[in-house]
Amino acid sequence: MPRVRSETEGGSVAHRLQPEEHGRAGFRLLQRSAIGRSVTAFCTVALLLLAGGFGWFLWSLPADEVKLERDADGIVVLTGGASRITDAIELLAAGHGKRLLISGLNRTTTSGEILRLNPEFASMLSCCVDFDRSLNTVGNAVETRNWAESRGFRSLIVVTSSYHMPRAMAEISNQLPDIALLPFPVIGDKLKAEPWCNHGATLRLMLSEYLKYVAARVRIQVDPAPPSKAATPVMPAALVQASHARD
Repeated sequence: MPRVRSETEGGSVAHRLQPEEHGRAGFRLLQRSAIGRSVTAFCTVALLLLAGGFGWFLWSLPADEVKLERDADGIVVLTGGASRITDAIELLAAGHGKRLLISGLNRTTTSGEILRLNPEFASMLSCCVDFDRSLNTVGNAVETRNWAESRGFRSLIVVTSSYHMPRAMAEISNQLPDIALLPFPVIGDKLKAEPWCNHGATLRLMLSEYLKYVAARVRIQVDPAPPSKAATPVMPAALVQASHARD
């Protein structure tokens, strides 16, 4: 005779399956909880490292302009402030380098305008200054490599603002790993007169520059600059002025 399955028997089977289902659900819950704790811990450590790094970044910025202990073959100034260019020209005039590259000059700016701001250095600007029109710090570094290699320079003085110097040095050393780089940080009048910690705008500028520096460091580690190719000549100041005159 066929055996008829009772509702009571079926209910007992379902009852036996429930602990297994609860066990699997509990395991998944534990997995999600462990992942959540790991993500939280990772984010906390990352934030602590960034905060500590930002503190180091601020602490490492010079409060006063440095005094160069040696000369170099060339000088490169990354544009972004009028005082940077003037300081770089003064270094050139003092014999700290043989030639100056003004990197990242605005496309509407001519050597005549720079001459108008620095008339006492007219002879230097006509004979020993080159320009490029790069648009950012990576472009500055690439053009600096082209310029240094085309002239056979083995050492460079790097002129830029104090807070921009770490990123500039990282980018240029990535492009020119075998060139000696001497930093010459320029301290802006505002930073000299008022501490950065007293002004939110300045603090935001510092934080923004620090995050750009961290991003540059990570990118350089992941994707370093390729080996050097044939250098592209950089336009001398006199030719820049002549080309704008023709336009």
